[in-house]
Amino acid sequence: MPSAVLNVSVDCADPYTLCQFWSQVTGKPIPDGDHPGDDEVGIELSDGTALLFLKVPEPKTVKNRLHLCLQPDVPRDEEVARLIGLGATLVHDRRNDDGTGWAVLADPEGNEFCVLRSKAERQATP
Repeated sequence: MPSAVLNVSVDCADPYTLCQFWSQVTGKPIPDGDHPGDDEVGIELSDGTALLFLKVPEPKTVKNRLHLCLQPDVPRDEEVARLIGLGATLVHDRRNDDGTGWAVLADPEGNEFCVLRSKAERQATP
């Protein structure tokens, strides 16, 4: 029988604060039992998996070998602007003049993630 992914864990310095950012990104609430100062804080995603943020003593030093790719419900550029407003930073702009491509952002602790085109944008371009 195959294994299922239960959660995706992210090492970080401040699990609660980073989870607050990702809670706003995904629209998923932080459970009532999770509090500032906790060593482990997570949010449950729609499919039953979780994003779990774990406190570690060492800082992030290199590019992530694993990252999340987000497909927003709204146009990609609108979502990129919203996420930057929440505290993300633009790392690499891979958007093309024809509307294709993606944006690589980093969360407040420097973990990279991508924002892809929305489903509607994908369907509108060949």
